[in-house]
Amino acid sequence: MKIALITGSSGLIGSEACRFWDQKGFSVIGIDNDMRSYFFGADASTLSTENKLKSSLQNFSSHNIDIRNLDELEKLFSKYSSDIEIIIHTAAQPSHDWAAKEPLTDYSVNATGTMNLLELTRKYCPKAAFIFTSTNKVYGDTPNRLPLSELEYRWEVEKGHSFHEHGIDESMSVDQSKHSLFGASKLAADVLVQEYGKYFGMNTAAFRGGCLTGPSHKGAELHGFLAYLIKCAMEGKHYTIFGYKGKQVRDNIHSADLIKAFWLYYQNPRSGEVYNIGGSRNSNISILEAINKIEEFSGKRLSYSVSDKARSGDHIWYISDIRKFRSHYPNFEYDYDIDNILKEMLNAASND
Repeated sequence: MKIALITGSSGLIGSEACRFWDQKGFSVIGIDNDMRSYFFGADASTLSTENKLKSSLQNFSSHNIDIRNLDELEKLFSKYSSDIEIIIHTAAQPSHDWAAKEPLTDYSVNATGTMNLLELTRKYCPKAAFIFTSTNKVYGDTPNRLPLSELEYRWEVEKGHSFHEHGIDESMSVDQSKHSLFGASKLAADVLVQEYGKYFGMNTAAFRGGCLTGPSHKGAELHGFLAYLIKCAMEGKHYTIFGYKGKQVRDNIHSADLIKAFWLYYQNPRSGEVYNIGGSRNSNISILEAINKIEEFSGKRLSYSVSDKARSGDHIWYISDIRKFRSHYPNFEYDYDIDNILKEMLNAASND
């Protein structure tokens, strides 16, 4: 029996991973205690996604366990031990702003929870592949020091700079910058993932994601840029843009494309790797550009305003350079660009 253990199994990436590995014939063990509703309110609850997984997947079981609870996690690991072939760790507190409200909660979920999972993997299934969904926020606000040009609807790195053509690679420093407490807790986890690979020889990888998105995303104002923007458009809610004239740029990767990358890593894992992963130059957009496209595709007008106050540590421009990952896994290709992503998410929102 091959087992895939997936934390945050009812979230955007976790649920996509559950469906994928179930189709690959694995027994899928999900861990999710719906903390997203605690972080962002009832509208962000992932319980409906969990119920869909239970009703639609052949070999899926869900466990209401807090990843900070080492004893409960150990019962699960000890029960399945050597049958666990892959751990996909997506459970997290994912918001800059929320982390500042409860720093201890943020750190305990993001850093201590990851440490618990790594140590149990080392103890019970050390040969398993361990994939951690890290974040580009490990680089703090260092990307904001890049030479940027202001265009009509976006900021852009000046032509001639080494990051202009392909985006930001893994050489960017994680030091001497403002990360937000969320970025700092995720960086702590990221370094632990690397260390368990390099020190203990385990198959661990930290995927430093840009914006991860897709139709299963439960967007909230504090997290989930595209999903919440679409929610506001479809429900007639007002949207507030925080800083940078609404021209801040993000690359967006569809959850299905990210899971394809995870599958390639699982088939040929490496120790202690870090990969920048996102939509790259294939799929990126500013907030103003996203609003224009959503209005074009949906026929709905979005009510929005632009605040002068940016979120602390937020990026003005971030596009992932994924060439390192592609050099290790040359078969990776995208199925989605930004237009495909937006149209699919709008269709899903209109059918909710």
